[in-house]
Amino acid sequence: MLACSEQVTTEPTKEATANIQKPNVVIFYVDDLGYGDLSSYGATSVSTPNIDALAQDGIRFTDAHSSASTCTPSRFSLLTGRYAFRNKAAILPGDAPLIIDHTKPTLPKVFKEAGYKTAVVGKWHLGLGDGFVDWNKAVKPGPIELGFDYSFLLPATGDRVPTVYLENHHVVGLDPNDPIKVSYAEDISDRPLGTEAPELLKMGADLQHSATIVNGISRIGWMSGGKAAEWVDEDFPFVFTDKAKTFMQESKDEPFMLFFPFSDIHVPRAPNKMFVGKTSMGRRGDAIVQMDWMTGQIVDELKKLGLYENTLIIFSSDNGPVLDDGYDDAAVEMLGDHDPSGAFRGGKYSAYEAGTRVPMIVTYPNGIKVNGDSDALVSQIDFYRSLATLVGVDVPSTEAIDSQDILPALLNVDGEGRSVMLEESFTLSLRENNWKYIAPFSGETPDWLSNKTVENGLSSEAQLFDLSKDLKEQHNVIAQYPDIATRLAATLTNIINKE
Repeated sequence: MLACSEQVTTEPTKEATANIQKPNVVIFYVDDLGYGDLSSYGATSVSTPNIDALAQDGIRFTDAHSSASTCTPSRFSLLTGRYAFRNKAAILPGDAPLIIDHTKPTLPKVFKEAGYKTAVVGKWHLGLGDGFVDWNKAVKPGPIELGFDYSFLLPATGDRVPTVYLENHHVVGLDPNDPIKVSYAEDISDRPLGTEAPELLKMGADLQHSATIVNGISRIGWMSGGKAAEWVDEDFPFVFTDKAKTFMQESKDEPFMLFFPFSDIHVPRAPNKMFVGKTSMGRRGDAIVQMDWMTGQIVDELKKLGLYENTLIIFSSDNGPVLDDGYDDAAVEMLGDHDPSGAFRGGKYSAYEAGTRVPMIVTYPNGIKVNGDSDALVSQIDFYRSLATLVGVDVPSTEAIDSQDILPALLNVDGEGRSVMLEESFTLSLRENNWKYIAPFSGETPDWLSNKTVENGLSSEAQLFDLSKDLKEQHNVIAQYPDIATRLAATLTNIINKE
């Protein structure tokens, strides 16, 4: 636990911000990292010194949340300031169209308005194009149309085809004589399949992940062509950090915003040999070490460029943890006494707290002169308005309608966060201070969810928990407090109907 200084800093007003050098902003966005997966959050089976150093320099949040318990909805909300259910955003196939309207305001466009250079480097998974994508031509709309000056992406996720990098609008290293074709409907693959050639695999996989094999790993979906453009999973830590460093080097003389969404520690977990064996937890633990190294590489580059002191860094995760997520990587068998959920209930896909309660650290030496722990209730959906205030941009009430300005909480351990917060999973939940209400669920969950061991928190009846007494959500107290449940359900309905 980090000690909290008694020194208090004053948050800059918009007017004050306009009169000083604008801070750079770096958002580290890890995939599937749980509350308990960092040594600064209590982990003992894995060490994350680079991230821990950020916590020592800044604020470590203990009640911070992704807006949803799965990745695409969380990313949608972070970049738009709108809850994902308003756009029916869900986990996407690798050939899905862009789910963010590129004609509307976005977080990177806010930074552009403030005079920033903007970049996204890493996993995307928000769709690309406006329907059918021809990967052999310019792929758009995408990040560039959303306000990023530069993008270097995994188009979807590491476990989905196409297994190629996309730089700005084009596939990197594509041979025009070997065009790419992708399908999620039928087998068009010209490569071996996981179901047909298991002897070629580095790790086994479930049926969902057993289509086209690339780099010894079977993926979701089928792909033909593009052999020269194939990525090597083990190269990710170097490829992505180098691209991020190059962007910062080229932008060092003007303010910049870098959105760095990791592929780690999402499946397939294929850490570079430099990190293999660094923990007792196998591939998942080693991927955490790899992710920590990548974070350190980018922070070190900021320091070399003399930019660290004037850079606001946000480190967080897109949802809670998952162990077995489709590949036989021994994440369950080698877990030991490590608790990725940090004693909270649930995990990725879940309506319980571990679905969205994630580690979050904010560091900004020129703006935070105090370090310590904050128990402010924080949602990533609030990055939109909070960062707009930081860089001096006024956001109209019709834009980012679900985002709140909580900049005081990001810059001061004593700053207040939210009092009410919506959480998305396969149902909707509501936090009001320490009360947690989970709406009843009457739909059908996807077939692939049936083999996940995470408690999804879904029930045909509403649930109510008092987190001040029951942090692990073991006792549904809705019968004792029906009036509170009714009030929270009404609040949830009001948020849903807001537009």
